[in-house]
Amino acid sequence: MIRMKRRERVISAIKNEPVDGIPSSFSLHFPKGYEYGDQGVAAHLDFYKKTNTDIYKIMNENLLPYCEGIHCGNDWKHIPAFSKKDTWMTRQIDMVKGILEKSDSDRFIMGTLHGVVASSLHLIEKTYGYDMGRLVMPEHLRQNKIAVSDVYKRVADILCVLVEEYMKAGVDAIYYAALGGEFRYYTDEEFAEYIEPLDKQVMTAIRENGGYCFLHICKDRLNMKRYEGYNKYADVVNWGVYEVPFSIEEGKKLFPGTTIMGGLANRSGILVEGTEAEIQQAVKSIIRSIGKTGFILGADCTLPTEIEYWRVKAAATAARE
Repeated sequence: MIRMKRRERVISAIKNEPVDGIPSSFSLHFPKGYEYGDQGVAAHLDFYKKTNTDIYKIMNENLLPYCEGIHCGNDWKHIPAFSKKDTWMTRQIDMVKGILEKSDSDRFIMGTLHGVVASSLHLIEKTYGYDMGRLVMPEHLRQNKIAVSDVYKRVADILCVLVEEYMKAGVDAIYYAALGGEFRYYTDEEFAEYIEPLDKQVMTAIRENGGYCFLHICKDRLNMKRYEGYNKYADVVNWGVYEVPFSIEEGKKLFPGTTIMGGLANRSGILVEGTEAEIQQAVKSIIRSIGKTGFILGADCTLPTEIEYWRVKAAATAARE
């Protein structure tokens, strides 16, 4: 096979077409101070250069703004309106444009979108913290379904606006990070009524605006059955193979015909602890077991901020060989 360019390789993998090697996508949270502006642009470009991954994934640390005084379901009525002129959105899009301007033409760029549940959590996280906030959200929903679900809907609407801005800026795909599938928070019925339709609304917007939709199903102890049928709205699906746990083989059955991204643990194991030779061997073993079509190498979720970039490069290089 004639050697493919990076962008061509990624699109072929998304379409379940033959590839000359497996493309890859890895990401991490950069240290504080690199959320936007020239610092954010430089951090991303340095990561791309040193890791040589096929997909340039742009992180998003510019979150929906915190709202004080949210102590019960009724208080969600006081959460103000969102606008595309809000600082959190303009900072993110400006950084995306800066990265695009300085990236080479043979690139596949993907913007990160925190899903409806994660973005709604950001509104109250400073009050409760992450773990307690996750517990509080369904409790507040049960206290006042109208007030809380109205905010969820407004969050979905503004995420659709962010989708439009991402695509106008020139990204190729959007990575939609879904939360809410864990057994210990929402019930199956609550998820189906209040979360699933909004997830699908945003994912539909990604495709309607011309982007590829990468669905990331985040966190552990998930009821993966809640996401059955989501593959109709996604081009690629990624989840915590080791974290959930839920194997790639199981995922292929749950999401038939959809490209799978993953294969490596993100916080422990070979990629984080192994030698270069061990990383290369592990990647080649994963590819042998999964096959060369409909697969993108990646990890369960974000890598440790302090990970040595040569580790990522070793995995990305081995996958293409």
